[in-house]
Amino acid sequence: MESFVQELENSLRKGFIDRYVKSSEAYKPQLLINDQQNRHTVLSAFHEELENCHSFIFSVAFITESGLATLKALLYDLKKKGVKGKILTSTFLHFNQPNVFRELLKVTNVEVRLTDVEGFHAKGYIFERDSYQSLIIGSSNLTAHALKVNHEWNVKLTSHDNGELINHFKEQFEDVWDQSQPLTSEWIDQYEQMYQPTAQEQWSDNVFDFPGEYQFNSLEKAVNVTPNKMQEAALHEIEAVRSQGHDKGLVVSATGTGKTFLSAFDVRRYKPKRMLFIVHREQILKKALEDYKTILGGKDDDYGILSGSSKDLNARYLFATIQSISKDETLQQLDPELFDYILVDEVHKAGAQSYQKVINHFEPQFLMGMTATPERTDDFNIYELFDYNIAYEIRLQEAMEEDMLSPFHYFGVTDFEINGEIIDDTTKLSQLVTKERVDHVLEKIHYYGYSGDRVQGLIFCSQREEAKKLSQLINERGYRTVALTGEDSQDVRLEYVNKLENGELDYILTVDIFNEGIDIPSINQVVMLRQTESSIIFVQQLGRGLRKHDSKDFVTVIDFIGNYKKNYLIPVALSGDHSQNKDNIRRKTVDTSYITGVSTINFEEVAKKHVFDSINNENLSQLKILREEFKQLQYKLGEIPYLYDFLNHESIDPEVIVDKYDNYFEFLHKVGVKDLPSVGLQEYKILTMLSKEILNGKRMHEIVLLEMLINHSSVTEESYKSRLSSLGCEIDDKTIQSVKNIFTLSFFKETDMKKYGGESLVSIEQNEIYLNNTFVKGLEDEFFKSLVLDVLATAKEKAESYDDDEPFTLYEKYSRKDACKLLEWDKDESSTVYGYKVKHGTCPIFVTYHKQDVESSIDYGDELLSPDVFKWYTRSNRSLKSHEVQNIIHSQDHGIDIHIFLKKDDDEGKDFYYLGQATPDRETVEEDKMLDKHGKQIPVVHMNMMLEQPVEYHLYKYLTDE
Repeated sequence: MESFVQELENSLRKGFIDRYVKSSEAYKPQLLINDQQNRHTVLSAFHEELENCHSFIFSVAFITESGLATLKALLYDLKKKGVKGKILTSTFLHFNQPNVFRELLKVTNVEVRLTDVEGFHAKGYIFERDSYQSLIIGSSNLTAHALKVNHEWNVKLTSHDNGELINHFKEQFEDVWDQSQPLTSEWIDQYEQMYQPTAQEQWSDNVFDFPGEYQFNSLEKAVNVTPNKMQEAALHEIEAVRSQGHDKGLVVSATGTGKTFLSAFDVRRYKPKRMLFIVHREQILKKALEDYKTILGGKDDDYGILSGSSKDLNARYLFATIQSISKDETLQQLDPELFDYILVDEVHKAGAQSYQKVINHFEPQFLMGMTATPERTDDFNIYELFDYNIAYEIRLQEAMEEDMLSPFHYFGVTDFEINGEIIDDTTKLSQLVTKERVDHVLEKIHYYGYSGDRVQGLIFCSQREEAKKLSQLINERGYRTVALTGEDSQDVRLEYVNKLENGELDYILTVDIFNEGIDIPSINQVVMLRQTESSIIFVQQLGRGLRKHDSKDFVTVIDFIGNYKKNYLIPVALSGDHSQNKDNIRRKTVDTSYITGVSTINFEEVAKKHVFDSINNENLSQLKILREEFKQLQYKLGEIPYLYDFLNHESIDPEVIVDKYDNYFEFLHKVGVKDLPSVGLQEYKILTMLSKEILNGKRMHEIVLLEMLINHSSVTEESYKSRLSSLGCEIDDKTIQSVKNIFTLSFFKETDMKKYGGESLVSIEQNEIYLNNTFVKGLEDEFFKSLVLDVLATAKEKAESYDDDEPFTLYEKYSRKDACKLLEWDKDESSTVYGYKVKHGTCPIFVTYHKQDVESSIDYGDELLSPDVFKWYTRSNRSLKSHEVQNIIHSQDHGIDIHIFLKKDDDEGKDFYYLGQATPDRETVEEDKMLDKHGKQIPVVHMNMMLEQPVEYHLYKYLTDE
């Protein structure tokens, strides 16, 4: 307790008197803001405080459903831990809608009361811990915009339980609380009857079908319909493709971003004499025709349909289904040059014979293809069809950033347990449709809710019989649902879609048929009751609810996560990360700040564990996965990609490739690239060395020297240092010698030296550094040189993530070997570092946080006590008198820098997160006892290491969670 009080006093002094005072970051006063550029939000502070409190009280004037949704998954987990809270709010200005009060009633571990205090406009939040409390007070109401987007100022303060400010705040809260009215269903019914929404809260009954902010008075005045910002950029790019003489262009645009309107704007600009628009379903056809009328205007008889019994072949703008236009008798009636502009919607289907027949028949002046998912698994190259002319591309993340789509709140929830076993890949149909699972599903659907007056939902099931049986069982509970599968005709599907939109149905249960090609903008809840087998399908199903619509503020996505093998695809799909780098995927499961705007991604704790298990268990570097990613990028580029291309196109992380294979040349052989030029054995080994040691970009110095040597064959130390200085890199003799040790191979162990060719890559004569003859001769071969330059380009790009003037970068990952190199040791001593090693005035400490199946003699009690305090144990059989222990205890006196590296468990591989430098708290040093493998007590020393920087919260939580 005394140490806490001292830390708190230091923190307050730092915050209010002297900002240079050294103090715990955990308790210092903080300004909380929403900073989209650096991905800082007020919401993340709320999450951190809630996750660590034992109770909480909110006094807040305004609450929205979207704001409450950002906390719902966390509040559910807190309920399971027994954590309760109070929320005091009001009906001030009638801002709070009746629906949000109904949603608050669902959160049963939170007691809500209403005050009628005139002008109640409070915004204060208290989070209670064991001996202290945190207070957030400022401008943020409990709304998604206030917590994630708006320009807000809030102050976070930490107070001892005896602090006057916190007690005064709580007294004020209790005074109002005691005189306030409990929230009940009866109260909400009465409020709803007299509720008068504020002007900005009133919703229109009209459907919002436009993907952008169009402004016009009537459909007849089509000339007034103007493109939004995104579409203006896209139109410019499409025109650029044509101006370069190309007659084909591909538009890749996320579902819901307005591809049809974009194409109509381009047609309006192009002014074709005749236009053909091809789709694969009639219901899309009619909608597209109406959209074109809106944009182009003109007479009704300018527009025609070719589908079923409609054969308006003479129309200026002909809208055709592929089924109708691909018929031989139809194509025979149509001159190949009849249409000067042809558009193919959902063009990823163009590998089918019917599409090929039509495309090969016509000779338009311009052919445009549109798709949200050009990546295919059917070996058809969509990019090649359009001569690799990607006219415009906007993916889900960019579309969300541009506010083109409806915000969403994704909830990864835990699927049902059967006799203690959670549903997995092998669960039988009979277990998927039990009464208990239906209860579980409906409970989650009810808790996480939806935006709007009534639910309009899609439920994706894993198999047809499951959809049908679940629909029946859900209907028995009073819902109105129908199951639609591939067995149902287009007319039947359209009938029930209309019923869903008109309020005659609550849900449609389906198996994949609505992944694409269906437009129901009013969808406000998407439920995923199937395992994720494909990130493409996941995004397609998520996209069903992302069209904007006046009846909703956001869409709720509820994903039931069982013990499925491919759960790792969930964060991959949500983030768009195709690096196959497990660490990247783990981080994006924990830290979801990559989702911009008011959208959020939330996982219940148990569901998150299933995702982590899947990441750990899956071999993401298996050749099958890497070959598929390679093929997709090759399709896109129209040529064999290099490592830098993977980085540039956000595909496989090149480190994943070179971690598994010696170098990229070997990888190209493994994926089956034919007619590769040969590479000599010694050049192969040089390439391996560069791939294994330089490509990761963790130190810029080697990259700079190699680049200079390739350009000039020899370099003076002075010119090398000058170049490093211009780049802001650290320069001293020890660093320069460390770089030389890498290129002479003297740093490496004998096995690595042999693998890397056994001879120095450079010669050093006095003040001059030369490339060796083998390397110089190898560079005369253009193919070998291109592979070397590719490694350099990739390494330079990766180096952007690392500090140039410090050996390590916070929260990046390093191996023991990396530490030996970056701490400028003469040799790679990683095999003898074990947990730590004191050498050359440095001491790197490596800890595996969750140890599995280890002997008692190495089962240490290492523990992060807080984000800036790490309880650390020495090796066993060490006492306070041990020389190495004394060196560490008195590291500051001896000028020894201690660096802390942690990984969660051995499933993470050989790399550890760097948590920064630390100093021992001498007052906590203690000798203890532990059992060796024979059961004998042996000494061990533990102490608290005080980290210079507190561990970033998302990483801290990831490392410490069981």
